[in-house]
Amino acid sequence: MKDSEKSRKKRSQRDYNLGFKLSVVQQVEKGEMTYKQAQKAYGIQGRSTVLVWLRKHGTLDWSKPIRRQMPKSKETPAQKIKRLERELSDEKLRNKILNTMIDISDKQYGTAIRKKPFTQSIQRIRQEQRLSLSRCCRLFGISRQAVYQGEKRMVKREQDFLKVKNLVEGVRKDMPRLGTRKLYYLLKDEFTMHDLKIGRDALFGYLRSESMLIRPRKNYTRTTNSKHWLRKYPNLMKGTEVCGPEEFFVSDITYIKSRERTHYLSLVTDAYSRKIMGYHLSDDMSAENVVKAVKMANGNRSTSKDLIHHSDRGLQYCSAIYQKELRRNSMAPSMTDGYDCYQNALAERINGILKGEFLIYKCNNGKELKKLIEESIRAYNEKRPHLSLNMKTPNFIHNKKPEKLASLV
Repeated sequence: MKDSEKSRKKRSQRDYNLGFKLSVVQQVEKGEMTYKQAQKAYGIQGRSTVLVWLRKHGTLDWSKPIRRQMPKSKETPAQKIKRLERELSDEKLRNKILNTMIDISDKQYGTAIRKKPFTQSIQRIRQEQRLSLSRCCRLFGISRQAVYQGEKRMVKREQDFLKVKNLVEGVRKDMPRLGTRKLYYLLKDEFTMHDLKIGRDALFGYLRSESMLIRPRKNYTRTTNSKHWLRKYPNLMKGTEVCGPEEFFVSDITYIKSRERTHYLSLVTDAYSRKIMGYHLSDDMSAENVVKAVKMANGNRSTSKDLIHHSDRGLQYCSAIYQKELRRNSMAPSMTDGYDCYQNALAERINGILKGEFLIYKCNNGKELKKLIEESIRAYNEKRPHLSLNMKTPNFIHNKKPEKLASLV
C-alpha cells in the first residue's frame, strides 16, 4: 500500500509528451474507449485533462462531451412500455408546441399555414406512406371535401398561370427585358378580360418561380472626349423645369457591338416626353455622322419654336458642323459642367433602356443591327410605359397637350 502511494506521484501537463497525448486522442476519437476510461486506464490525473487534449488536438467537436453509453441488456416488457409511454408523452408535447406556433403565426402574421399548404402536404404524405385520406383529414379536423376543393383550386391556378405566362411572353417578344411593374400595367386589362385574378405581387412571385424576372445589367464604357480646345457652352438646363414637349432635347452617343465590329449610336431625345426624336448608327463617332441624328430629330418635330439642345462636352457636339446645324434650326446649345455625366442623366438613361431591354442580342453585321435598332426604337416610343410618365408611353405624352396631361395625372 505504501509502495503504491509512493509510485503515484502528482503529475502536471509537462509530464505527458505530445506523442502520448495524440495517441490518447486518437483512441478516444476512434471509439475504443471514452475519455474517462482513458484517464483511468493510463492513470491520468485531473477530471478533464483528456477532454482538454481532445479539444486542443482532436478533429471532432468536443465543446460538449459525447456521452457514450455501454450496450444495455435487452429491455423487459415493462421497461419497453415505460419507454414508449415516455416517447408518446414527448411527441404529444412536441405536437402541442408546434400547433401553438402555427396558430400564433396564422393569427399575428397572416401566414395561413394550416390552409394553404395543407393539400400539397397531404398529397406528398399519402404518396410516401400510402395513408388513407380519411385518416389524414380526421387527424387535422378537416373534411375530405375541403381537400378535393383545394386540389381543384390548385389545378385551376396552374391553368391560370399558364395563360399568364403566354401573355407575358407575348409582350416580351417586342420588349424582351421589360420589367414586371410595367408588364403588370400593360397586361392588367388582359387579366381582367381572361378572368385571371392575379395582382402585381403575385405576378412578381410567379415570374420569380419561373426564373423570368429581369436582372439589371451593369456596364459602363466611357465614349466622351471632353479634353479638347473647342468652345464649350454653359449648362442651360440647370435649375430649369421642363413644362412641355420640344422645349429641351438631350443627346448622347453610345457604343453597340456586332459580330463584325463596334458601332456607335447617336440619340436625340425629348426631355419632357422621353420620346426618341432622332437617331443614327455609324461605324465611327465623326461629327458628320452624329449630326444626322439631330437632323432627323428636327424633321420629326411638330412645332417650330426655339428649344435648347443639351449634351455632354464631347468633341462632336462642340464641332463647327454640329453647332451650325443647331443654329440653323433655332436650337440653343447647352452642355454639362466639367465631366459630370449626371448632368446628362436623362440621355444616359435612354441609352441604358435601349441597350438593357431591347438591344440584348448580338447581330452579325451593321445592316442587321440597324434594322433591330429601328424596331426597338419604334417599340420604345409606341409601346413601352414609363414610370416617370405615370405609365404612359412617350408617343402618348408627346402628342398630348400639357393641360390635358394635368387632368389625366
